[in-house]
Order: sequence, then structure tokens, then C-alpha cells
Amino acid sequence: MRYNNFMDNDKKYIELDFAKLDIERQKRRGCSEAVFCECKTNNQLVKIFKTFKDNGQNVLGTRASLEQYNALKKEFPDIKYNEQGRVITLIQNNIEKVGEIAICTGGTGDIKVAEEAADTAEFFGSNIKKYYDIGIAGIHRLFDNIEKIKKANVIIAIAGMEGALAGIIAGLVDIPVIAVPTSIGYGSSFQGLSALLTMLNSCSEGMTIVNIDNGFNAGYSANQINRKIAGK
Repeated sequence: MRYNNFMDNDKKYIELDFAKLDIERQKRRGCSEAVFCECKTNNQLVKIFKTFKDNGQNVLGTRASLEQYNALKKEFPDIKYNEQGRVITLIQNNIEKVGEIAICTGGTGDIKVAEEAADTAEFFGSNIKKYYDIGIAGIHRLFDNIEKIKKANVIIAIAGMEGALAGIIAGLVDIPVIAVPTSIGYGSSFQGLSALLTMLNSCSEGMTIVNIDNGFNAGYSANQINRKIAGK
């Protein structure tokens, strides 16, 4: 393990045999580097988590399997795992949470993506509130909750099938909406492509779209917006 300079002496990363860990990202961007666990071996993850921990950082791992969690749990007894969202967190520093992000799903099948978004936003310092299964097939469920949703600084709207939920919400509120298409749906949904195209072609203003099933990026981006609004 060794330090390497990046641009100047104040920006460093730690080089392992298989990874270069950006330990200065917290100072540079306000959020630490997240660990994408999928495709990494258990040994690699243990070394990565240990390095970040030894450098005094909290650690967020996304797309983690139960097997990976169990391997990490042996080394780090305090880690937490959200099996539905496939998110691992190792918290050793207190996280101050501010503002509010509303996380909405069209259906129960979208919750796995919502949980990834929720854990990400909370890890990086946002309060979240969840409004699950308020899709347009029973649109009164959305209307019953819309006044509470409007109190948030940012909304994450997550839907599969035809993906109409995000555009409808964006047409009802005056705050930023981040839309997440999911791969939930029948054959002609094309693993989320139909929802993505609906969101991209929506006529509702103020809506930003992330990639299919990308709860992490939605949570990360919503957190940045929320913290700016909260003055952090």
C-alpha cells in the first residue's frame, strides 16, 4: 500500500494491488467514495473496507450480496446490511442529517431500487421519507400523500412498467424531481427501457432522469440538492 500524488500534495489516493482508493473525495466533493461490490471478491472487499476504515472514513457499499456481507461481517462486526437494497454501511463517524427527501415508488416491486436510494441519501447526510406503492393504477394513493410529499426539498420518483409516476408527480409540485426507471414490468417493458423512454419524453418540467435501476445515483444526486437547499 502506498500514497500517490494527484495534481498536488493535498490530493492523494491509496493504491492497492487491484484498486486505487480515492480517500480525498470527501474533502473534494463533500461525499466519500462508494464501493461498488458487485464483481469484487470477498478478499478485495475486506481490504477496501479496512483501508477506508483505517483512514477514519465511513464506508458505503452498493450492490452487495448476502455472501459478501457475511464475509465482511466477520471482519467488521458493526456493519449493517439492507438485503432488499443490497447496501452495506460501516459507520464510525456520526452523520448529521438535514432537510428531507421524499422517495416514492409506483409499486412494491420498485422498493429494492428505492431502498438503495434511501440508504445512499441517508449515508451522505439527508433525512428521507418513504411513500411506497402509490402508482398511477390507483392514483388516489398518490393524491392522498401529495401534500406530505410536497414538503420535501427533493423527490425521487421510482417506477417500472410505463414509468408514468415521475411525470405526474413533477406536474404537481414545484421542487426538483429525480426519476428512476426500473426493470420491473412485463415483456414489452424491455427490462426498464419503456419506463426510461417515458421519463425522457415527459412534458413535465423540472424532472431529471437517471439510468435504469440506478437508485444509488438518484440518492446521491438528491442528497447534493437537498444539502444545498438546507445550506450545508
